[in-house]
Amino acid sequence: MPTVVLASGSAGQQLAGGQTEFEVEATNFRRLVVELNRRFPGLGTQVEETMAVAVDGEIFQDAYGVELKPGSEIYLIPKIGGG
Repeated sequence: MPTVVLASGSAGQQLAGGQTEFEVEATNFRRLVVELNRRFPGLGTQVEETMAVAVDGEIFQDAYGVELKPGSEIYLIPKIGGG
């Protein structure tokens, strides 16, 4: 299963009950968001709205078409605001 890693101290980590790393059964990013909301209510929405996504070392602006493999690592970090 793919492994999700949340940045420490992020709002996402709070929604995940303090967990920073866990496995999720998903084959694409869209399914990942649904599964995150199922397991940790609000986390999938948080990811969509406020987090940057890196899958297997590649950062994606729009991750919805990204395929997840059984050994994929998904890093979720807060987006950097700018002006």
